[in-house]
Amino acid sequence: MHDYLIAVIVGIVEGLTEFLPVSSTAHIRLTQALLGVNLNDGFWKMFAVAIQLPAILAVVLYFRVRLMEFVTSWFKGGLTLQKFYAHPLALVGIATVVTGIPAKILSKAIKDNLESLVIMGWALVIGGVVMWVVDAVYASRGKVQSIDAMKPWQAAWIGAVQILSAVFPGVSRSMSTIAAGQLAGLDRRTALEFSFFVSIPLMLAACAFDLKESIGAPLGDPAFIAGGMTTARWITLAIGSVVSFASAYLVIAWFMAWVRKHGFVPFAIYRIIIGTAVLVWAYRHVT
Repeated sequence: MHDYLIAVIVGIVEGLTEFLPVSSTAHIRLTQALLGVNLNDGFWKMFAVAIQLPAILAVVLYFRVRLMEFVTSWFKGGLTLQKFYAHPLALVGIATVVTGIPAKILSKAIKDNLESLVIMGWALVIGGVVMWVVDAVYASRGKVQSIDAMKPWQAAWIGAVQILSAVFPGVSRSMSTIAAGQLAGLDRRTALEFSFFVSIPLMLAACAFDLKESIGAPLGDPAFIAGGMTTARWITLAIGSVVSFASAYLVIAWFMAWVRKHGFVPFAIYRIIIGTAVLVWAYRHVT
């Protein structure tokens, strides 16, 4: 299959799954494997990371009005200490720090787990069950109906739960944020919206770290890509980026509308089905 077509397919998968609670990492890896991509190839590893950046841009563009309101109110001044820590930007910062520091410390475990289809499969299945139960039990209990009404401890709790998604690919950052938010008293829409906002700094930091690893890898290392970027590869990366942005933007708009009327159970069922399929394949061919 031509690299340009692979870029289109993987870009679509990235955009579709990055913000849905189904684990984009697992889907990207599985898609690349099904398309015959060498999973140890430095360029394709970098590609899978780089096309997340346009997806982040889609979030910023979609929520540009809300983000500008947050920034404007932050710099207006006059915030008491209590209101300072309860400000949406501060809440996002708290969740980011609580997730980011442990994730960085556990980076070795993360790299090992990224290679395990068994771990991905179990994470998809268990995460699906947890999401199903949490949404069924707590959907009607969510009292916090706006990020502006959240407390710092709720942001810290969500950040702590997100560590699981960093260590175990297949858990899904979106799934962990939404489920943790519902457990902490957020309604569906607020939990989802906070998930989008937290994704911006976390994904930027993760992408920057991973790209630095690829570009700075020693010559001869499978991860080395700095000296292998041909014109065709730049075009491949550009195609994947454009497709990732477009599909991510459409998914964000659709998902926000969906959550207003429906729950997360269909995604939980999908996770269980896909996770089971991955486990069956992995135990037959890997173990």
